[in-house]
Amino acid sequence: MSATRLGTAAWSAVLVGIVTSGNAEAAVSDAEFEQLRAQMTALIQRVSALEQENAELRENTARAVSELELTRAPDAAPSRPAGHWSDTIRLSGDFRYRYEEIDIEARDVRSRHRLRARAGLVAQLPNSVEVGLRIAAGNEAPPSGNTTLGSGGSSKDLFLDQAWVTWKPFNGAYLTGGKMKNNFYRPQGSGLLWDSDYTPEGIALGWSGNGVFLNAAAIGLESDSNRANHTFYYGVQSGFTLDLGEQLAFTAGAGYLDIPVQGKTVLYGDSDDFYGNSFACDSDGRCTYSNNFEELELFSDLTWSGMALPLAVYAHYVQNLDADEYDTGWLAGARLGKASGAGSWDLGYQYERVEADAVFGLLRDSNVAGGGADIRGHKLSGRYAIDKQWHMGVSVYVDNESGENALGAGRDLDRIVLDTIFKY
Repeated sequence: MSATRLGTAAWSAVLVGIVTSGNAEAAVSDAEFEQLRAQMTALIQRVSALEQENAELRENTARAVSELELTRAPDAAPSRPAGHWSDTIRLSGDFRYRYEEIDIEARDVRSRHRLRARAGLVAQLPNSVEVGLRIAAGNEAPPSGNTTLGSGGSSKDLFLDQAWVTWKPFNGAYLTGGKMKNNFYRPQGSGLLWDSDYTPEGIALGWSGNGVFLNAAAIGLESDSNRANHTFYYGVQSGFTLDLGEQLAFTAGAGYLDIPVQGKTVLYGDSDDFYGNSFACDSDGRCTYSNNFEELELFSDLTWSGMALPLAVYAHYVQNLDADEYDTGWLAGARLGKASGAGSWDLGYQYERVEADAVFGLLRDSNVAGGGADIRGHKLSGRYAIDKQWHMGVSVYVDNESGENALGAGRDLDRIVLDTIFKY
């Protein structure tokens, strides 16, 4: 029996008891009784309906509260106030694990495991000022950020890789001081003049806008005037970018560097390590650079995104105006595709030939033919993006030679490099 029917029967029994009790003063007719019973039944049914509606309302309210709690983070922290210090700090870095095999003529094949780990932060200050700091686990060589695993698992050194301040006085302009990212344009990351890991020390400035850019710098190779090798180099570079339609862009420019090192001893490494540049030694065994480096550079690159895969073609040329011979260097290459999002990839090819005194060898690419100047060789490369922040790559350096100008015959040096890189 339903609750409504049970309630009606109970009220009917009560009603019958009232109208038939001995205390009743007058009898109730059947018609009056049925009318009273009908009214009572209707009242009971209304009360029952209100109770059901009330129960449904409570259930809906409980469900809404539960769904609201599910959408909230279980350990959600209270929102921070506007202008919190963490709003002005950016953290970034990368980790690279590398395996390589090096085959040098007349020597056993060498293999090694290496890593490079960098972490940095940038603080945004008022008045368009930024301050940056980056620490790297690698080595102190100017053109390399790698450290070789070994020595029984010994701890590896940390180095100050960057420490700088930049002021942007107006749109497109910058002034930077400290140990910083190289501010000069390198077509498609060209290593003809500088290695990608090189972080110059000094003052840099520049401007870009309306497709034109200008960069300049005064860089200390040795800033202490009390040292015999006190040396600054100076450079200026300018170029432009033309948009030749929505899918085609062309960049070109020129630059000039003045690196006055003639008569100076080495700035890094062993006393006779001139990274492929010409040098002379006196009777006491003191060796010095034979030339200054007044480097005139020309560069260009063309990028086209109109195909299924983007294409880039580039070239870079340099001549040392101070040297009488072995004064020219150049490279050219192409890249198909672009490793960026998950599943994307690229393939690249590059050839370069750098004579002994074309560039200051200490600062340039450390991979082709062992690095430095007086080299030539091919580079084949490929990369695959597992996701936006995880890339894997291979680089093969084939038919590489070094020392042709100095020795009269080049020494073969080939290399295979496998990298896995994580960025954050």
